Amino acid sequence: MERQEKSKVVLLPCSTYDGEEIYRLLREGLSIMGGIGKLIKKQENILLKPNLVRKAEVERAVITHPEVMGALARILREEGYGNIVCGDSCGIGTAHKTMAGTGMEKQMEKYKIPVTDFSIPVKVDYPQGHQAKQFVLAQDVLAADAIINVCKMKTHALERVTGAVKNMYGCVCGLQKAKGHTIYPNAESFARMLIDLNQLLKPRLYVMDGIVAMDGNGPTSGDPVQMGVMLLATDPVALDTVFCHLVHLDPQLVPTNVHGMQYGLGTWKAEEIAVYTPDGEITLQEAVQRYGNSAYRVDRERYRRNVWSALRALKIFQKKPYIVEEKCRRCGICVESCPVEGKAVTFKNGRDHIPVYNYRKCIRCFCCQEMCPHKAIKVK
Repeated sequence: MERQEKSKVVLLPCSTYDGEEIYRLLREGLSIMGGIGKLIKKQENILLKPNLVRKAEVERAVITHPEVMGALARILREEGYGNIVCGDSCGIGTAHKTMAGTGMEKQMEKYKIPVTDFSIPVKVDYPQGHQAKQFVLAQDVLAADAIINVCKMKTHALERVTGAVKNMYGCVCGLQKAKGHTIYPNAESFARMLIDLNQLLKPRLYVMDGIVAMDGNGPTSGDPVQMGVMLLATDPVALDTVFCHLVHLDPQLVPTNVHGMQYGLGTWKAEEIAVYTPDGEITLQEAVQRYGNSAYRVDRERYRRNVWSALRALKIFQKKPYIVEEKCRRCGICVESCPVEGKAVTFKNGRDHIPVYNYRKCIRCFCCQEMCPHKAIKVK
């Protein structure tokens, strides 16, 4: 059945983290979308959900930039929204600790927005889920009437990229995030779970900080790369699809796009997406010509599904994490973050030596790579 209306993605060219410029552009972007009042009512409780995977210097492009969060907070306050909180379930530490020293905590203080650490778990049944029938979510997430998902443009070892759809995983409470990787141990099942999560929580707005993105060994150990855009949408699959086009990645190679369209979360089809800039509507091709980056380092390799599935079952030619010995500081965070019972990475030879992988146990969730604070773990 043909879609009646295209999914609108607003592309805002922005080459700086100057707060005033971001504020001006986000106001313009929201106006193109019909205004924030069209999406959220004044009396509703709002949750601002950034990407706070772990503490890192802002310039490393690991977390959502504080100036983007500050500009959104300012707009909401100016528009008369009173009930706003900000939070995330971090991979390491808490939202308070991750924000500290980045400038984000000052932005939230400036606009009198309390920060919550997502520390109270609540079990939620979701019988209509395609993959996940139950979630353990943070109480503060469930208390929100409207979620604004403020994600970061980054690569991801498991799903190729992390953007609008993936960022909602931070609504899962604490240690349940690691457990989720054992329940949904591959890119396909994990993606289907993410689709269920987005459909359960129904964020009202998705905002992507791609002014400086991360490529290479993402989502925490890659390199900052200037992309010079912010993206806004109510369809997270369409937003992630525009991201894919900008970095010359076929959107059908991203499991969250494929399953997101299959189960009705959004669309990855170019003909069903309308891209708007402050100067008016442009085609996806024009967007790529003007703002794309073919040098962006992301996994673009194609695998034949039937052959690849067979090889994976036999544990042949699987991606796997490995430790770069000269970068490893033997901090043990990779061991702590491994969700596998009995651990797939251990200090087998003692703390004087780098950790060792047992690839027979490893489920290729890449939590170790994601949490390593020293860029010492890569995937091959």
